[in-house]
Amino acid sequence: MIDNPNPNGMADLAEGGDAALEAALRSSAAALPGAPSPDLDRMLAERAAAEELLDVAYATVDSPLGPLVVAATPRGLVRVAYTESTADAGVLEELARKLSPRVLEAPARLDAARRELDEYFEGRRTDFDLPLDWSLTGGFTSKVLQATARIAFGATSTYAEVAGQAGSPRAVRAAGNALGANPLPVVVPCHRVLRTGGGIGGYTGGLDRKEYLLRLEGVLI
Repeated sequence: MIDNPNPNGMADLAEGGDAALEAALRSSAAALPGAPSPDLDRMLAERAAAEELLDVAYATVDSPLGPLVVAATPRGLVRVAYTESTADAGVLEELARKLSPRVLEAPARLDAARRELDEYFEGRRTDFDLPLDWSLTGGFTSKVLQATARIAFGATSTYAEVAGQAGSPRAVRAAGNALGANPLPVVVPCHRVLRTGGGIGGYTGGLDRKEYLLRLEGVLI
């Protein structure tokens, strides 16, 4: 059994409310004698979850499109982010600002999402069976993205069509902006939305990534 060098740390953190959970946990861990156990992150995440101090869990996923940061709340997957490194501070700051400062790396909480993404990129999965948390969307954007989530693997739609399904058929530009703000790319397949007439359109992750996904799904040769 490991003695906690700061037995009041968790209580202080709970009382503090807006304190940065991960920083506090890792600070306490750094004071432990000897080298940290390889399982330390898992232990910290499990304890935080058990004491209801973990609101947002995150992990990284290697993909053919580069590293992805995936995050989930108790309600479901809330964020998939393209990054240029496996530790994108900007994504974590966004989660802390918009959802909760109680953000902690907890890969076990993202096992299902990581597995399904791996299967998708390996060509062994055509849809995702993950609960989604739409907290980072709202209003017309949420309607557009929920319409987009219904576009099947290998199929495409247009900006005008998803705008219509969201209840505003003339709001094509607004639909494009909503797709550009998609917090769940790949899982909510905004890459399947093209311009009327067949033009590929834009993509928040860059056109190279959009083309790769469309080729993976057999839309582009």
